[in-house]
Amino acid sequence: MLRHLDEQLRQIKSEILVTGGYVERALEEAISALLNNQPERFNLVFDFEKKINEAHIRIDEMCLEFLASQSPVAKDLRLILAIIKINTDLERMGDQAVNISHNARDYLKNTPIKSLNDISDMTRDVQRMIRDALDAFVMNDSSKAESVLLQDDAVDEAKHRVFREFIAEIQKNPQVTGQALDLILIARNLERLGDHATNIAEDVIFAVTGKDIRHGSKTTDR
Repeated sequence: MLRHLDEQLRQIKSEILVTGGYVERALEEAISALLNNQPERFNLVFDFEKKINEAHIRIDEMCLEFLASQSPVAKDLRLILAIIKINTDLERMGDQAVNISHNARDYLKNTPIKSLNDISDMTRDVQRMIRDALDAFVMNDSSKAESVLLQDDAVDEAKHRVFREFIAEIQKNPQVTGQALDLILIARNLERLGDHATNIAEDVIFAVTGKDIRHGSKTTDR
């Protein structure tokens, strides 16, 4: 029975990692399409979102089956609860990648207004957060998860920098309002992706240590 329980958990964790890979690919394709002016690549993002949505339902069903068929001890129960929440965050991250695609497609229909270096740099920071959060999940590494939380401030500051930059562009040249707003929305989507990576890191910490650090809580599951 114990071996069967461990195998079920292994399968569920494997599905989460596959879904995380889809999220990473969706973000990569969306931003690459923007930076390289290749709008045809946005269709790949929509394909990945479909896979993410299918996995979202499948993983929830696997978790419910696990809870119904097993009597997990506290640590395994924490892991399943964390996985259910991580699964939801990954689905929402897929939605954000789609939002980036829609905004980027609108942007590419018009004349580019400025260098996209800030968007590119912000994307790299967000990609690092996502990768580190998933690595922390794989390795049951609460320290690595904590490092993700520390990275979030840099992403927030990058979003504010993009906002200031393109609002200044609008004030200087109102004719570029549409393009500037597209980039502001993309920065907002990237910040939300970072928030979801932070959520995943918090769930890893809960699964590994029993500490619920949301809202500054110090609750420990004994």
